[in-house]
Amino acid sequence: MAGREAYPVALAGFTARSLGRLVRAPARPRASLGRRRLARQTLGMIAGTAALVVILMLTLDVPVISAMPVRGAPQLWPARFITDFGKSEYVLWACGALALLTVIVAPALSGVRRAQWAALGVRLSFIFLAVAIPNLVGEVLKGLIGRGRPFVGGAANAFNFSPLTWSPQFASLPSAHAITAFSLAFAVAAVWPRTRFVMMTYAVLIILSRIVLLAHHPSDVVAGGVVGVIGAMAVRQWFAARRLGFVIAADGRVEPLPGPSIAALRGVAVGPAAS
Repeated sequence: MAGREAYPVALAGFTARSLGRLVRAPARPRASLGRRRLARQTLGMIAGTAALVVILMLTLDVPVISAMPVRGAPQLWPARFITDFGKSEYVLWACGALALLTVIVAPALSGVRRAQWAALGVRLSFIFLAVAIPNLVGEVLKGLIGRGRPFVGGAANAFNFSPLTWSPQFASLPSAHAITAFSLAFAVAAVWPRTRFVMMTYAVLIILSRIVLLAHHPSDVVAGGVVGVIGAMAVRQWFAARRLGFVIAADGRVEPLPGPSIAALRGVAVGPAAS
């Protein structure tokens, strides 16, 4: 472990290098290939989602929310419990705290353990940004679109809009919980592919809870999920272009770089005490 007197200097240097790697110029030409591939995927997803949202508004939104229990019904307690796991502030505080921990601990280590903490920090930083950035975009979209939440105004109306209202009652589209759930699911699965099933199950449970609680229409959660995935994909592209946790393949696909295994992370957890 670095000496106590040297730790502040080591921390400052480690932080500066980490930030420098995050904002440095991307590698070429693969970064350009990756951007073009991402642009095609994004345009396709936006077009498909827009069409699906309109179809849902015309066909399913009103019947589905009309079939839900009334707000505040006692039997909804499981949904109220589940839905809190999709709150962006909870997810961001947890991811941010873990990422900050790696920044604090890594400079106190050396060799393999320091590299392991640094690699973990890159991945946690990616997950944090992959959730934060689409949520910021989602907040802007909510205010611009101004869609009323279910039964705002007293009736089940899928076309109750008041653009630029910037009020919670007209902040239904897109769903922030869906943005958080799907961006987090995408980001975690991108880093640790074996978690895909678990993370997808988590995301689906969150969006179902929002519909059951009459917080959103089905089209709201579909739109939110796509905003979350697109935002997380854009952040992944940024990291991959700088070889931070990911790499861009010759065909423009983004692939994860090898990271700390579960066994390595167990060693990392006791690293500071053992050094």
